[in-house]
Amino acid sequence: MKRSLIAIGLAAALPFAAASAAEGISYNFVEAGYAATDSDLDADGFGINGSVAIHPNFHLFGAYSNQDIDHSSADFDQWRIGVGYNHEISRNADLVTRIAYEKFDAGRNALGYRIDPDGYSVEVGVRGAMLPNFEGHAFVGYEDYSSDDLYEYEDDFYGRLGAVWKFTPNWGLSGDVKFVSGDTQWFIGPRFTW
Repeated sequence: MKRSLIAIGLAAALPFAAASAAEGISYNFVEAGYAATDSDLDADGFGINGSVAIHPNFHLFGAYSNQDIDHSSADFDQWRIGVGYNHEISRNADLVTRIAYEKFDAGRNALGYRIDPDGYSVEVGVRGAMLPNFEGHAFVGYEDYSSDDLYEYEDDFYGRLGAVWKFTPNWGLSGDVKFVSGDTQWFIGPRFTW
């Protein structure tokens, strides 16, 4: 199943092999800010995200967050690293497909077992410059984490929405929200684009 989803994602990107990024959209940025998770156990902390274009149609991306679980001394780290393909579908919009390695690390539970599954995600969506100083994105994706002796981790579909309000060509305010399995994950913070 994992291999077939990866193959489908890559095959969907191949027919578009000669395009470039839409006007006004950059895949070179770094952002840092507030990260939060609303679920059965709410948590918040900080996050950092970035992307670097390695070709007019390909970019590398990564994300890291550390969040403290409310009303406890526990915390968790979550990170992802991957590669994306972008194809211009209009002057101001790109179709984007991405695949990433995912890692979640909550340390040891009360019984001494490590909670640190890893897995992958595949997503497809659209990024667009709606105004000269406003960009938005919408993605749908699938993530799958490995199971261990103690926990069975569910594979999940998710949706992500986000926007960037640009104060200058290089500086803006970025926001992103991800909806997965009844959880809502938030990020907001300044972005530097080059």
